[in-house]
Amino acid sequence: MSSPLYDRIGQDYVRTRRADARIASLIWRGLGDARTVINVGAGAGSYEPSDRLVVAVEPSWRMIRQRSGSAPVVGGVAESLPFRIGAFDAALAILTLHHWTDWRRGLTEMRRVATRQVVVTADPGEVSRFWLVGRYFPEIGELDRTRLPLLAEITRALRPCRVEPIPIPHDCTDGFLAAYWRRPEAYLDPSVRAGISSLALLASDVVARGVARLRRDLESGEWDQRFGHLRKADALDVGYRLVFAT
Repeated sequence: MSSPLYDRIGQDYVRTRRADARIASLIWRGLGDARTVINVGAGAGSYEPSDRLVVAVEPSWRMIRQRSGSAPVVGGVAESLPFRIGAFDAALAILTLHHWTDWRRGLTEMRRVATRQVVVTADPGEVSRFWLVGRYFPEIGELDRTRLPLLAEITRALRPCRVEPIPIPHDCTDGFLAAYWRRPEAYLDPSVRAGISSLALLASDVVARGVARLRRDLESGEWDQRFGHLRKADALDVGYRLVFAT
């Protein structure tokens, strides 16, 4: 049991990956009246509600060491949850399916141990159209096509279910891939990039090339000519989705 990626990139994960209260409220609303929650692929536990009994499951020792909440944590993987049938009211999985070796089996396990499932994911087609991916890092789009499940596949695995968009606020405090859609300068910061797994998985020369192009476009004004209208928006739908299933 291990998570080599986050053992490698997760050293200062909590520095840029802090829960955004607006996104958290959407997730917690999806939990409904669930009193017991298993958080699968829990990471540092950013979105674990404090008013419910939560048990976290996480394979990366580095992420476990950074947990700040009081929820007990079990070292384990989504594909083999060490709990009995129906042990929890709800199972939560936040931006983690693409890290699992078998996401279908992981979802089956979530359905086994809980009567409600709440999944936060990203639609790879939408993410590919995000300006950072489309213009500067198309390699992320290619990577996501191999590891990020299609939304339609997830909903088939969890049906009946409901899907809601997650608008990303312009000042989002959780530094995932598209969090800085209105703050392009942030992607020039190595500490910001270090908390984004899609960038961490790319070869260093690919990252350097994309960053250099972004820097040139910001300095020349090209970015603002193409995408400057985004600086006036308060929130943006970049393809992140909340899936509820019971």
